[in-house]
Amino acid sequence: MKETNNACNLNNCFLCTHSVKDWLPAIGAHKKNFAVKKGESIFKEGDPVKGIYFVYTGKVKVHKRWNNDKELIIRFAKPGDILGHMGLGNNPVYPVATTALEPTTLCYIDLSFFESTLNINHKFTYALMKFFADELQTSEKRMRNLVHMPVKERIALAMLNLKNIFGVDDNDAINIELTRQDLSSYAAVSYETWFKVTQDFIQENLIAVTGKSITIKNEAALQKLVDASNEGFE
Repeated sequence: MKETNNACNLNNCFLCTHSVKDWLPAIGAHKKNFAVKKGESIFKEGDPVKGIYFVYTGKVKVHKRWNNDKELIIRFAKPGDILGHMGLGNNPVYPVATTALEPTTLCYIDLSFFESTLNINHKFTYALMKFFADELQTSEKRMRNLVHMPVKERIALAMLNLKNIFGVDDNDAINIELTRQDLSSYAAVSYETWFKVTQDFIQENLIAVTGKSITIKNEAALQKLVDASNEGFE
């Protein structure tokens, strides 16, 4: 990770959009920008928290160790999103790891300035509280799905979520290219299971796959799978 002069515009990230305008010059004076290569780590699980990151350009996976030699992708971050906030608290270490999925530019502020921002910008503090609440609800649903949802339905849900997060490109494919290992880690299934179920979906004309690109051809059918599995748990 290398510091860069490719400065953000102080308009788009979670911090800037929720801070008062008079505080933006202070953010500009305290922030640092970093360029991260594809596959490069931003911070590792267990690292001490020294600051908070905001994604300016690029895409990032947030992941955690699972069953020793496996990883579980918790979520994805795209431009405007915050990274490192889960490390705030009485035990200031990052409970997750983050890795760039493509060349990425980050905006970074140290922990001391972040805490000053919380004290001065009540709108930002409230927005962060709501963000934490939403993330907690999402995590609880995700844990429920890991326990109760069959693998086929988990894979369908993963594909729908990716489309919802990243949208589609000009060819109507989900607008992110992930390795099969990352895809299986996001659905919390083995690589072999992901491959088998994906082939079933292709045969059923639910999706199309070209290289690393996935196109959802029958979103209603995938959603029906997910909804049927969720009955009784909503």
